[in-house]
Amino acid sequence: MTLHPDQEVILGALLRAFDLFGTFVFAISGALAAAKHRLDLFGVLVLSFAAATFGGIARDVVIGAVPPASIQDWQYAGVSILAGVVTFFWYSKVSRWRHAVLLFDAAGLALFAVAGTGKALAYQLSPAAAALLGMLTAIGGGVVRDILLSEVPVVLRAEVYAVAALAGASIVVVGHLLHLPTTPVALAGALICFGIRILAIYRRWQFPVARTPDSAQE
Repeated sequence: MTLHPDQEVILGALLRAFDLFGTFVFAISGALAAAKHRLDLFGVLVLSFAAATFGGIARDVVIGAVPPASIQDWQYAGVSILAGVVTFFWYSKVSRWRHAVLLFDAAGLALFAVAGTGKALAYQLSPAAAALLGMLTAIGGGVVRDILLSEVPVVLRAEVYAVAALAGASIVVVGHLLHLPTTPVALAGALICFGIRILAIYRRWQFPVARTPDSAQE
C-alpha cells in the first residue's frame, strides 16, 4: 500500500506528535519517582530525561544512528525538562493523575516498541535483533530510572511490561517478513502491546516469582 505524499506528511507529523507525547509521559514517570525519593531539582530533571530518552539513545547507539535523535533534536530534551519542572513544582497535582499516567505510559510503551523496531529494521538488522531493540527502546528508560534510584527495575519484578513491548515488536517483525503494509502492521503491533499492558494493569497479571528457602519462611 502506497501513501499519497500528503498522507505521508500527515502520518509522519502524527507519529512525531505521539512520540513527543510519549516522551513527556515517560519523563513524568521519571520525575515522579525522583520526587518520591526527595531529589533536588537537578536530580528530578536528570531522572525525567533518562526515563524518557535512554531507551532510544541505547537503540540508536547500537544501530549506529549517531548522534542519537533524542540528543540531536532539542525538542526531546525540551519536553523532558518541561515534564520535570512541572512535576517538581506541582507534584501534588501531577501525582493525582497516576491512573491516567499509567494509561499514557502503556500507550508510550506501545509506540516506542513499534517505532524502535521499525527503525532497527530500517538499519538492516536481523528480525530477532530488531524485535529486541524495539523492546529495549520501550523499557530502557524505566530500567535506567530505577537503577539510578538504587531499585530493582520494575521490568524484572514480575510485572508484564517488557513482554508486552516484545509482543508488539514481534508483530512488526512478522509483518516485515511477510511484506505486509507498514502502517497497518505498526498499528496492530501498537494495539497488541497496549492491550496486553492494560490487561496486565487491571487484571494484575504477574509472572511467577522465584521462591527461595528465605521467601518460604516469610
